[in-house]
Amino acid sequence: MPRPTRIAAKLPILIIGVVAVTGFVLLRDQITFATLARHREALLAARDAHYLLTTLAFVLGYAGFVAFSLPGAIFLTLAGGFLFGLFPGVLYNVLAATLGACGIFLAARTGFGASLAQRMAEGGGAPARLQAALRDNEWSMLFLMRLVPVVPFFLANLVPAFTGTRLSRFAISTFLGIIPGALVFTSVGSGLGEVFARGAAPDLSVLWQPHVIGPILGLAALSALPIFLKRRAP
Repeated sequence: MPRPTRIAAKLPILIIGVVAVTGFVLLRDQITFATLARHREALLAARDAHYLLTTLAFVLGYAGFVAFSLPGAIFLTLAGGFLFGLFPGVLYNVLAATLGACGIFLAARTGFGASLAQRMAEGGGAPARLQAALRDNEWSMLFLMRLVPVVPFFLANLVPAFTGTRLSRFAISTFLGIIPGALVFTSVGSGLGEVFARGAAPDLSVLWQPHVIGPILGLAALSALPIFLKRRAP
């Protein structure tokens, strides 16, 4: 393959890396609840006056944040609930996050994924075993990475790209796997109007309440069940 072609293939993921680092430095103190509270009336007025345009801008903006791994995805999920309510807010949040995840997945796979997956398979050892494990239990592992709260979202976007996962499986597991968490945060966001009216900040510790985290962990355990059964099989 000609060298310029290889460079062009890597360019999208390299750009994402540069934008991600720049965004972390410039935006980490800007994407705050104070910012949302300060502009809430203007945002609600824009939504009421131009609902479709506001929806499109929100979905594309959220997808862009995810695709470039910019800080503030949880904040935007809350903002989706604030602007659009639990429904259709959760639908917009899940759609935007899935689109952004697919964007960075494709960029990573195009730039490094195919060659890295081949090197992992040919090199043997732990990387090859990890690749084989992911392929043998692909659906379960993809859902687990989305459902287990300790797995960073950006990491769950990159690992499948480096192990040969198909885009269709990645997109489906992402869309369905992030719904439980998105429901929780969108629900919190839908109540931000009252929180802002009191001059308070939202309580994100709700995610760790037993009645919330319990069902999510239950879904994660259900996703892991096929892996357990396969290992127990004679």
